[in-house]
Amino acid sequence: MTTALKSIRSLAPLLDRVLVQRVKAEAKTAGGIFLPESAVKELNEAKVLAVGPGGFDKDGKRILCSVQPGDKVLIPQYGGSPIKVGDEEYSLFRDHELLAKINE
Repeated sequence: MTTALKSIRSLAPLLDRVLVQRVKAEAKTAGGIFLPESAVKELNEAKVLAVGPGGFDKDGKRILCSVQPGDKVLIPQYGGSPIKVGDEEYSLFRDHELLAKINE
C-alpha cells in the first residue's frame, strides 16, 4: 500500500494495532567483507514506532497493548499490512500477532 503521507509520524494506529519498521540486516561481516543485497537475509526483528490505544474485551473493557514505542520485537516472517512512505517500508501488526518482545 503506497500512501500520500509526508511523514510516518502522522500515522496513528487504531485499536490494538502496532506500527513497526524492520531492522535492516548488516551488509558487512565482522571481518569487514561487504555482502551483496541478494546474500543479506531479511531479519524478523523490528522496532515499534507507534501503538494504538488497545482493543476491547467482550465486557467492553480496554485491553492495553503489550509493547510501547521504542521497543524491539520479533515479528512473523509473513503477515502484517505493509505501508510504504517514500522509500521506507513499514508494517502494521495486531498486538497478538507479535511473537516476542526483545529485552536488551
